[in-house]
Amino acid sequence: MEKIESVNNPKVKQIAKLHQRKERKKAGQFLIEGHHLVEEAAKSGVSIEMILTVDPEKLTYDMVQNSKQQYEITFKVAEKLTQTEAPQGIYAVCSMEMKYNIQDLKKVIYLDRIQDPGNVGTIIRTADAAGFDAVVISKGTVDIYNDKVLRSSQGSLFHIPVIEMEFEAIKAEFKGHIYGTSLEGGSDYRTIDPSDKVMLVLGNEGQGVDKDILNQTDNNLYVPIFGEAESLNVAVCAGILMYYFV
Repeated sequence: MEKIESVNNPKVKQIAKLHQRKERKKAGQFLIEGHHLVEEAAKSGVSIEMILTVDPEKLTYDMVQNSKQQYEITFKVAEKLTQTEAPQGIYAVCSMEMKYNIQDLKKVIYLDRIQDPGNVGTIIRTADAAGFDAVVISKGTVDIYNDKVLRSSQGSLFHIPVIEMEFEAIKAEFKGHIYGTSLEGGSDYRTIDPSDKVMLVLGNEGQGVDKDILNQTDNNLYVPIFGEAESLNVAVCAGILMYYFV
């Protein structure tokens, strides 16, 4: 196995660029860090261009079999590639390939301009756990390949399609009930009978779902608040609604 020792190695410099959204889009690749995420990617059949590790002995069978190249790196190189305070010592460069067919999707959650990467990652993870078919995000939503999104999703990004599409486009193709979320003019979610095909729309942490979208849904729902809290965290709200509809 080839060893990369210099932080000035051309490969290292190119990989480090993947910390930036525009460079990820240009390359069609993203970087993941940590044994759990790399293992999940390898098991899920994601196209892995290369794996870099400070400890080759910790590479699993799936990692070796499902990556095109493997490199040993020094701790200094690991520090160059990490986006956490304590480098985890293993990284993978993955392709952004994502296969899906809108017509086959029965349960979808749509994220309208949600900005917090922890919220988005948690929603992806919960959608995976609840058996939803896909997460669809609007253009203004945080980049799903953001390091914090990847870590919060705990590998679920490799199990469930995450599709970037504007609401009007998916509404035209999705054949099912569409529910927005809004305290104003909405219905208590418990009064709705769950249907086989449903799309739930969650909105921006501060502004909620865009009013133009709310005007195009079949109904708008809310989760009742019984205490003094002003509102629910969007990821918590998403989790409650997703589990109700399954």
